[in-house]
Amino acid sequence: MSSAVQNPTELRRASEKLAASYPVLLAEAERVAAVVAQGVHGRRRAGQGETFWQYRNYHSSDSASAIDWRRSARGDQIYVRENEWEAANTVFFWRDGNPGMNWRSSNELPSKQDRASVICMALASLLMRGGERCAVIGETERPRAGRLGLERVAKRLAQSEGPAENLNASIPSHAQIVISSDFLESPDIWKARLTRLASRPVKAVLVRLVDPAEKQFPYKGRVEMQWPQNAKEASKQTPFIVGRAERAQAEYQQKFEAHGHAVADIAKRLGWPMITHYTNSSPNLALTALYMAIGGETDI
Repeated sequence: MSSAVQNPTELRRASEKLAASYPVLLAEAERVAAVVAQGVHGRRRAGQGETFWQYRNYHSSDSASAIDWRRSARGDQIYVRENEWEAANTVFFWRDGNPGMNWRSSNELPSKQDRASVICMALASLLMRGGERCAVIGETERPRAGRLGLERVAKRLAQSEGPAENLNASIPSHAQIVISSDFLESPDIWKARLTRLASRPVKAVLVRLVDPAEKQFPYKGRVEMQWPQNAKEASKQTPFIVGRAERAQAEYQQKFEAHGHAVADIAKRLGWPMITHYTNSSPNLALTALYMAIGGETDI
């Protein structure tokens, strides 16, 4: 047996540590979902279903089979019977698992990864309450609804390593994808990834997670910048030392803002909304904006 293989005790400890945060994140997600559910409009709309939605006047573009002859016989107008949109939409989630997502500038803040997981879990909870199906792209066997579906999606979101390769997994055309990441890799890398997704075709909403220190760069004096822990190449990289951090603040902020604009421009060209969420703000705000974006409302 290779010395690299962990013994059963070590594997058990590692698995318990990995699973420990799952119920906590799910509980937080359901709390956030419950708050937001009280203030957002439902996703009811006309479409293919069996539940009556409304009558409307007949248009020349409507087929004769859509006419409700019984209702039309009561007057001089011809009416079309519309049913509620019940074709369960499929929403896939991808939460970036790169080591930088585990970073936080303060112990009082959640990591970007945990906040992304909570927001995605909360959205899944809202959607599944309406009968829609959800899955974690490249992780769950098939989209599911209901409480069991939420449990499986939540567990995957909490524990997934979130490899970028999962974005290449097979998904049905016209599905929707929620992509949550800090998007700190090169815009060219993201352009290639997102363009591949758009060619399927699918619709996506991007959720950009930002720690407030990443925007503000509130450091002073001599500061040593290190690669995120557990990064594969971390041991090969030399730490970057800033002699007078306060002097670098303006230039850093300018480059950070430009990077964000570059990613947002990629999303805009694809017709996909991008929501930027700071981890020191309420997750309710991000969830409300995300829920509206998934519903096709652009005023977010």
